[in-house]
Amino acid sequence: MLPEPHRLRRRADFSETVRHGRRQGRRDLVVHAIERDRSEFVVNNDGPRFGLVVSKAVGPAVIRHRVARRLRHICAGIVNDLPSDADIVLRALPGAATATSRDLDRQVRSGLTKLGLFHASGHSA
Repeated sequence: MLPEPHRLRRRADFSETVRHGRRQGRRDLVVHAIERDRSEFVVNNDGPRFGLVVSKAVGPAVIRHRVARRLRHICAGIVNDLPSDADIVLRALPGAATATSRDLDRQVRSGLTKLGLFHASGHSA
């Protein structure tokens, strides 16, 4: 499970990340990321924050929730390998419904690496 301090909650945070951040498209998801101004996160200096967008295009509710759980698990596994001032939104595409967890993990790590945010601590999927 992804701890509370690492979750994006406010609509404004999602919008800021998606609209003004950088993005990397992958086969089954799009990675959006922005680094917060250090003065903005006096309240939350606990590390990177993640948000998920899993629309109805991905599938029915059961499938969407399954995809979201898998993405949260991936985020929890890489939280220590990212800058503490990063906000990241993962937008699942329809292919995420049938992608394996390993594929999703690779795509998340690949997208974050391309954005210059992911610094693996010696382990990979």
